[in-house]
Amino acid sequence: MDKVSVVVPVYNEEDNIIPLSEALHKALQGYDFEIIFIDDGSDDHTAEKIQSLKKKTITLIEFTKNFGQSLAMAAGIAYAKGDFIVTIDGDLQNDPANIPGMLKKLKEEEWDMVAGYRQKRKDPFVTRILPSRIANFFIRMLTGVHFRDYGCTLKVFRAELAKQLELYGELHRFIPVLAAFEGARITQMPVNHLPRHSGNSKYGLGRTFRVLSDLLFILFLKKYFLRPMHLFGTTGVIILLAGVFINLYLLGIKIMGNDIWGKPLLFLAVLLVIGGIQLITIGIFAEFLMRIYFRSSDKPPYRIKRISKGIQEE
Repeated sequence: MDKVSVVVPVYNEEDNIIPLSEALHKALQGYDFEIIFIDDGSDDHTAEKIQSLKKKTITLIEFTKNFGQSLAMAAGIAYAKGDFIVTIDGDLQNDPANIPGMLKKLKEEEWDMVAGYRQKRKDPFVTRILPSRIANFFIRMLTGVHFRDYGCTLKVFRAELAKQLELYGELHRFIPVLAAFEGARITQMPVNHLPRHSGNSKYGLGRTFRVLSDLLFILFLKKYFLRPMHLFGTTGVIILLAGVFINLYLLGIKIMGNDIWGKPLLFLAVLLVIGGIQLITIGIFAEFLMRIYFRSSDKPPYRIKRISKGIQEE
């Protein structure tokens, strides 16, 4: 029987741990499964609540501090032993009851990833839904990957795809885009969205700006990750040539006996030359960094305090 690994990043969710565990165990009856909680530096009793569950199906990974949802998810995926990996939020707003249907769709229709899109979201419109719609619009428009809801954490993957994804920053929102870059077969299906019963949301309007900045990085990954010199070098050459031509024009004026000192065009020409040289230099350094990156060791960008494996039932 195929094994299912459920990855649950949690941060200050002490009141949601027990009902979430019960809902996951109920939804996964009949499956060979493990549940991996990643405590992302909580300062409440989240870790103690997970330890108190006393379930051999549960593993707890504790971070030394708060590294963010993307790195918590990456740690859980790296540790997962299943043939299929499920990611789900720890706030009980994703419904574990949707997991069997998503697994069935992934296996029967031979998808690499099935992502949920939230129906009738139970979130405040101004602070959560509106920023999410704006971010989704820009992601669809700029990446060409047309998903309805990039922010829904509930997803089911084949393990080989999930372990290829490199998550950091706010990149968990861009999982469909990253999967598409890998050539994966991806789709969406509607899932339930439940109201938050306890705890506070970790997201707000400020997160939209972080998402948009990560979107720029995603676009760089898509077009120029393997050839950064094509971005910086090409732009630098264009700017440098513009500066050179303006300087040649000003030199001609100077030879004809006209005074060019103090003219705005002279300052523009100097700035263009300097800027062009700097961009070309950045391109060269970026190429060297890419070579170093591919030769470097696989060191994770997070620190684990402890792993409690197979918390046994009493």
